[in-house]
Amino acid sequence: LPPKVESISSVELQDEQADLYETIRLSTEMSVREALSSKGLAKSQITILDALLKLRQVCCDPHLLKLDAAKKVTTSAKLDQLMEMLPEMLSEGRRILLFSQFTTMLSLIETELLKRKIKWVKLTGQSQKRDELITRFTSGEVPLFLISLKAGGTGLNLPQADTVIHFDPWWNPAVETQATDRAHRIGQTQSVWVVKLVAQGTIEE
Repeated sequence: LPPKVESISSVELQDEQADLYETIRLSTEMSVREALSSKGLAKSQITILDALLKLRQVCCDPHLLKLDAAKKVTTSAKLDQLMEMLPEMLSEGRRILLFSQFTTMLSLIETELLKRKIKWVKLTGQSQKRDELITRFTSGEVPLFLISLKAGGTGLNLPQADTVIHFDPWWNPAVETQATDRAHRIGQTQSVWVVKLVAQGTIEE
């Protein structure tokens, strides 16, 4: 196979988003410590996973959180950075797979793509006519394929792509590699560029 080049794109959370992250970090740390002291580790797993989920969501976009404080935050540093990167990549003729584990995040990205008149297709667990969506990308009709973790982990053969963007890191590195290998597989003739967006100073690092 041609080489696979991986790069980390660090994203610095700004102002309101950074403040929200710190607020949630402090409150969830308190709730996790209380759960551990009262229930022990074995019975605190749901509390711990919920805390991790909230922190991961605020790194992606505060709109993913169902909290009043999050609704007041209007910016997402990661989404802004993605929208700076994509037009340049597409102008170079790149064919891009963009993965996120949050289908709601993919919807937020779609809203921004629509504003910029960038063409895309999206594959999630709810998608109908899966083969038709895949053909639109593999034929070259659209240069950007948004894919959710559950829908894109296996069974996709997309060597037409030369760029893979992971909007959010996955806890299981094997699953992340499996997603990247939708493009980096037999049939691929070009080197594959893998970009991982990671929020600085957060749970994602």
